[in-house]
Amino acid sequence: MTDTHTRVALVTGGTGGIGRAVVERLAQDGFAVAVHYVGNKVKADETVTAIHAQGGAAISVSGDVADENAMAAAFDAIEQEFGGIDVVVNTAGIMLLAPIATLNLDDLDRMHRTNIRGTFVVSQQAARRLRGGGALVNFSTSVTRLQFPTYGAYAASKGAVEAMTLVLARELRGKDITVNAVAPGPTATPLFLEGKDQATIDNLSKAAPLERIGTPEDIAEAVAFLAGPARWINGQVLYANGGLG
Repeated sequence: MTDTHTRVALVTGGTGGIGRAVVERLAQDGFAVAVHYVGNKVKADETVTAIHAQGGAAISVSGDVADENAMAAAFDAIEQEFGGIDVVVNTAGIMLLAPIATLNLDDLDRMHRTNIRGTFVVSQQAARRLRGGGALVNFSTSVTRLQFPTYGAYAASKGAVEAMTLVLARELRGKDITVNAVAPGPTATPLFLEGKDQATIDNLSKAAPLERIGTPEDIAEAVAFLAGPARWINGQVLYANGGLG
C-alpha cells in the first residue's frame, strides 16, 4: 500500500502515444499511476518498470473500456493496491477515417463502442469512486470544430464525449470532483501520423500559429494542469492545439 497522502491516477490507453506521455507526466508529479492497456501487456509492464526505476509507484491493469465488468475489476485492483483513486484520465480511443458517404458502418460501430460507450463506462466508474478533490479528464478532439473532411464519424463520437463530460460535471455537484475534456489538435503520435505523407504533415504543422504539430508531452501538460492545480476549471473542454481554430 502506498502512503495515504499519495494521489492515485488511472490512465486508460496508457501505452499509447498520448497515454504514455500522460502516465510519465503524472508519475513525475508524484502520482501513483495505474497504466491501463487492452492488448499490449509487454508495453504496459515496460512503462510500469520505468516508473519504478525512477522511484515511482505504478501497476498495470487491463480490460476493454466498454466492458463494465472488466473496468469495475480494474478499478477494484487499483483501490486494493493504492487505497483509492483520485484522478481518471481517459485517453483510450480509436480513429477510423472515411467520408461519411462511404464509411463502413462496422467502423462506426467500433468507434461508438470504444469512444462513446468506453468513455461512458469509465466515467461512470469514476463518478462512483473518485475521492473528494479528484478529477476526471476525458478526451475529445479539436476536429469537433475544425470540420476536417473524412473525420465526420470520429468527430461525432467525440462530440458525444463532450456532451457526457459537461453533463457529468453538473451531476457531481457537491462532491469536489472536477470533470473536463482535453481536445488535442494534430499531435505527433503513431495513431495520427499513420498513412500521412510528409507533405500532409508539413501542411498541418503550418496550420497553427505556433507552426508545429503538437507533441504528446504538450497534451500531457494540459492533463497535468486539470489533474492537479486547476481546481476552478470544471465542466469545460480545453483545446490543446496551438491556436488551431
